[in-house]
Amino acid sequence: MIETISDTIAAISTPMGEGGIAVIRMSGPEAVAVADRVFRSRQRLEQVPSHTVHYGFITDPATGDRVDEVLVTVMRAPRSFTREDVVEISCHGGLVPVRRILELLLEHGARLAEPGEFTKRAFLNGRIDLTQAEAVIDLIRSKSDRAYSIAMKQAQGALSRRIRELRTSLVELMAHIEVNIDYPEHDVEEATAALIRGRCQEMLDEIDRLLAGARAGKVLREGIVTAIVGRPNVGKSSLLNLLARENRAIVTDIPGTTRDVIEEYVSIRGIPLKLLDTAGIRETSDIVEKIGVERSRHALEEADLILFVLNHSEPMSEEELELLRRVEEKPALVIVNKTDLPGRLDVEELRRRFGEERVVLMSALREEGLDRLEQAISDMFFSGSIETADQTYVSNVRHIDLLQRARRAFEDALHAAEARMPIDVVQIDLRLAWELLGEVIGEAVSDSLIDQIFSQFCLGK
Repeated sequence: MIETISDTIAAISTPMGEGGIAVIRMSGPEAVAVADRVFRSRQRLEQVPSHTVHYGFITDPATGDRVDEVLVTVMRAPRSFTREDVVEISCHGGLVPVRRILELLLEHGARLAEPGEFTKRAFLNGRIDLTQAEAVIDLIRSKSDRAYSIAMKQAQGALSRRIRELRTSLVELMAHIEVNIDYPEHDVEEATAALIRGRCQEMLDEIDRLLAGARAGKVLREGIVTAIVGRPNVGKSSLLNLLARENRAIVTDIPGTTRDVIEEYVSIRGIPLKLLDTAGIRETSDIVEKIGVERSRHALEEADLILFVLNHSEPMSEEELELLRRVEEKPALVIVNKTDLPGRLDVEELRRRFGEERVVLMSALREEGLDRLEQAISDMFFSGSIETADQTYVSNVRHIDLLQRARRAFEDALHAAEARMPIDVVQIDLRLAWELLGEVIGEAVSDSLIDQIFSQFCLGK
């Protein structure tokens, strides 16, 4: 898909605030000309070769005042991210110089870019496909090395290549069917049906291989929402601090210190966890604590993983027994904390109810048992390991949905061929599968969906 774009866009590409440098990016047919109107150096930018960096000053043409000392990088079309002329201005970090430079660019011919518009132009101009564009979001948002590794493979076209190979095989099959529809006198019906069955099964197997890693990919992309629950003073906040490796939550001997849900992202063996340290679940007359307890119960229902924390030195209370019944059928690990104290908790009963692998003994105070907990989390979601070197993980919900629908279309085509239905009926299902696979990489997708996808990007990307 290629769209004619006539305007030039500009935006700040680095986070706002104080920093060593900031970068303002422009893209479009007038990018170099607009920069030349405000940039003063020994040579005009319109005369310099592509992919060169130039020292000079951003100057207000109306007053002649110097705004900032900068380096300007010029990248001419089509050898740029957007396949348009691109100019990047590196200036001093800080709110004032960045804002003033951007205002000058907007005054002299550029317009403010929409969120994700640079990447959208790269897609519209054919430099990347939709899966690669969406991978840019994942690169920015990745919260672990493994999530970053998967996103990088997607950005380099790992999924795109496999989808294109599927579509190429499918086009060849549909072309063979079209010939037999147009020239039925040359058709050997059984041979064509056998070819359809064989090719459909091959494509089903390939889609199954892609979908096999979907759960792991989705977890690595979005993280595991993990609720740390238990009654007050069992060590929930200490566990959060241990996993986060910093004092994120207040820890005291006073029950009910945590009165709201505290969120913290951590990476456990490359797996991103969104930890929710909840208020201790108990009956209370304190209005503020009661609100915290209700939020804890809500977090318990919404979590992908529950870390149910118990005190090794105390028998379970009625509240804990009730909580135990609620989490028993959920993806949960039982954390028996404070093993440095004399034991009064029936650990064997917990192991009988949850299984040996779902009960973890720890002492958050002494930082003991963390390795065992990390292994238990890894075992629960990835059978102990996850590979990123050779496998293409499908992590995007949109991709997963389209692949599942394409799989059903292949199944329908396979069943139709096995039932000896007319091949033009089979062709309908194959064409649907081809269109669905095209939607994955953006070759058959609506403008509204494109706008929706790129609206998720940050400004300047």
